[in-house]
Amino acid sequence: MTVVTLTLEMIGALGLFLYGMKVLSDGIQRAAGDRLKGALNQMTRSPLAAVLTGLGVTSLVQSSSATTVMVVSFVNAGLLSLIQAVGVIMGANIGTTVTAWIVSLVGFKFKITLLAVPLVGVGFILTTYLKTRNKSLRSYGDALIGFGILFIGLDFLSHTLPKPSPEVLHFLARFSGLGLVSVLISVLVGTILTVLVHSSSASTAIVITLALEGVVDFRMAAGLVLGCNIGTTIDAFLASLAARVHARRAAWAHILFNVAGTVWAVILFNPFLRLVEVLTPGGTEGNVATHIAMLHTVFNVVNTLVLFPFVRQFAALLERLVRERPGEAAAPERLRYVAGPIMDSPEMNLVYAQKEIADMAALARDMFVRFRNVLKSPPADLEPEIEAIAALEDRADQMREELTGFILECVSHEMGERARRDLAASLRIVDDLENITDDSLSLMHLMDRGRKRKLPTDALKLEELGPYTLLVENFLGFVVANMNKHISEEQLAQASEYEDRIDGLRATLKKSARKRLKAGADVKLELLYIDLVRHVEKIGDHAYGIAHALREMR
Repeated sequence: MTVVTLTLEMIGALGLFLYGMKVLSDGIQRAAGDRLKGALNQMTRSPLAAVLTGLGVTSLVQSSSATTVMVVSFVNAGLLSLIQAVGVIMGANIGTTVTAWIVSLVGFKFKITLLAVPLVGVGFILTTYLKTRNKSLRSYGDALIGFGILFIGLDFLSHTLPKPSPEVLHFLARFSGLGLVSVLISVLVGTILTVLVHSSSASTAIVITLALEGVVDFRMAAGLVLGCNIGTTIDAFLASLAARVHARRAAWAHILFNVAGTVWAVILFNPFLRLVEVLTPGGTEGNVATHIAMLHTVFNVVNTLVLFPFVRQFAALLERLVRERPGEAAAPERLRYVAGPIMDSPEMNLVYAQKEIADMAALARDMFVRFRNVLKSPPADLEPEIEAIAALEDRADQMREELTGFILECVSHEMGERARRDLAASLRIVDDLENITDDSLSLMHLMDRGRKRKLPTDALKLEELGPYTLLVENFLGFVVANMNKHISEEQLAQASEYEDRIDGLRATLKKSARKRLKAGADVKLELLYIDLVRHVEKIGDHAYGIAHALREMR
């Protein structure tokens, strides 16, 4: 077998393995997207909850790269704090060891194709013949196909590697006898390998295959696996390059965590290997795959146990090491769909969008509150306040444009029916929020128009408009408090009560204005009053539309 043929076959086998992992990951994320989203929402409870969440999510999606890229994105969006992100990254490192156990316990115990081909067949049936009946089953079918392709790629990889010749074994024996130097070289090679394939799971599978074929011994395999843990940080690092400082800190948390772990593992290399041998029954002869899987697990578990008590200190260190770029604090962050390596999940990106929607809701409420303050105590010069409100409205327009494009990008990807309904509801919410900001700016312009026409705006019936606008402000507070949540029938009834009271007051206020007109009041002033009442009522209508959309969300 020529070197070219061998290289091409290895690339093909590795490509099958990685493609299978991607199909598996995508299928599981679509099938369990809402549960994964719920798990991510639980991260805020405690650092321990963050570790467990990272472990669980990574065990499901079979990729610590996917989890850490999500973490970097969510930190960038303000969904996670740095302390929570560090916890998730620790858990993700443990969760990624599941792949090594699958490979060691299943991949080489019998002919892999005996399991892989039926998996692909069952998955094909689920995705092809049941796709119109049950989309969740279709996603699980994709996951089964991914598992099958993953095992086929692993089988090709094991058969592609040639048996080492005596000369090769002699060379490796000399290489292995260099003590600490041989360990460091193995770590470097493992790092480079993982950077190239963008997956520590794939590179660990390669290491297990090499060890089973006798190309490397257990000590060299251990060094390679330690290097794999460093190389896997490349994806989070690349995802953070154009991100804000908090996201860069999260990426560096992943790097420093894995590098620090590798340093102590290299320093205590012999005791570390003895611990692995104690925990793994039988010697490495004929059982090297299990030993490597155990080593991978022990390394990440011990590393987490050692550093977990110092999560807050670790986060403080990162804040000192990774500083803001000049002008970064003032630069607005743009919303982008996140499609990291081996991770392209609309359900996960929806969490990212919902943070921005919540911010937009708070902005809309704040704009109306500023109008109420001007209504109660009109300043001598309205221009600065109008400029401030106009700047907020421009920001709301930008948020609507970005969120609409972002949500449509999510919709263009395959997802569960529930996530699709949530996205449709989110689009309506964004539209209503932007209309609220438009009406709030219009209210300020009405006040300014009255001032420029020298109308006695202080004569506006504040004893009437005050309770009316306060009711709308409370309704907006209700919307902000329940943003991105599924509201109950009772809460929707509460929103209906707000809407009915606003409509009732609007009718009363307009009737009062007509009476004053008949009594000879200033026509321009009363028309201004009626316009104010109408715009405030429109804001209540949009808030009610948002409440209906929230009721549809799950």
